[in-house]
Amino acid sequence: MSIFYYDNTFDGLLSVVFDAYKLKIFPELLLTEGDIEPMFMQRVHTSVTDAHKSDRVWKALQKKLSKQALNHMMYVWQSEQQGADVLLFRYICKVIDSPQSIETHFSDEDVFEMLKLAKKVSKDQMYLIQFVRFQKTKENIFFSVVTPDYNVLPFTIRHFTQRFADQQWALYDTRRGYGFYYDLHKVEQITLPDESSLTDGKLNPELLAQDEALFQALWKGYFKAISIKERKNLRQQRQHMPARFWHILPEMQG
Repeated sequence: MSIFYYDNTFDGLLSVVFDAYKLKIFPELLLTEGDIEPMFMQRVHTSVTDAHKSDRVWKALQKKLSKQALNHMMYVWQSEQQGADVLLFRYICKVIDSPQSIETHFSDEDVFEMLKLAKKVSKDQMYLIQFVRFQKTKENIFFSVVTPDYNVLPFTIRHFTQRFADQQWALYDTRRGYGFYYDLHKVEQITLPDESSLTDGKLNPELLAQDEALFQALWKGYFKAISIKERKNLRQQRQHMPARFWHILPEMQG
């Protein structure tokens, strides 16, 4: 059984596909330097990421897949799930080898697994957009801590840039240690060298603007006023508003 090594990037994966067809060797496992090789498997090739190679493979996929299927590929990549890269590799090879589109051949195990995982990631993206809550800082920046199950933060930036184009804001994924900051003109990726200013998914109170507590109190009051106690259904509430987001939602705090 053969192993290809690569740099664990999407362009690197596409370069692996290019090399596999050139060498006529199709690996059963993809690893990065430092990973432990399983017994009875052998390193065959180390694929170096090459923009020319990855671009050729991507253009070939664009000719054979719909925009939705291409998006699904990116969702699967951002899932960070173990084996997702091998799943993508097999799927891409099947797309290239088939004279017809395979994206709706759900009887194929790889096609079905691709769709199933892509839907999970897409749903997590939707949850992030729905349940993000910004806190206003003393610097007049609207800041929000997020902890999505999958690495979906990059997929949401376009939405927030369009929705809050007139405000400075920052979204920070504490699970992965990076975020994005919008300064009214452009979006840039950021990292916080010290996350001690974050507590339980929120900024520490001393960093907040003076009127932030008032706004949160008003929002809690509004939420309480429109709630009908007799119709409260916690089971349905958890279905539409997963409990893992409650700690960042002011309306669910007391």
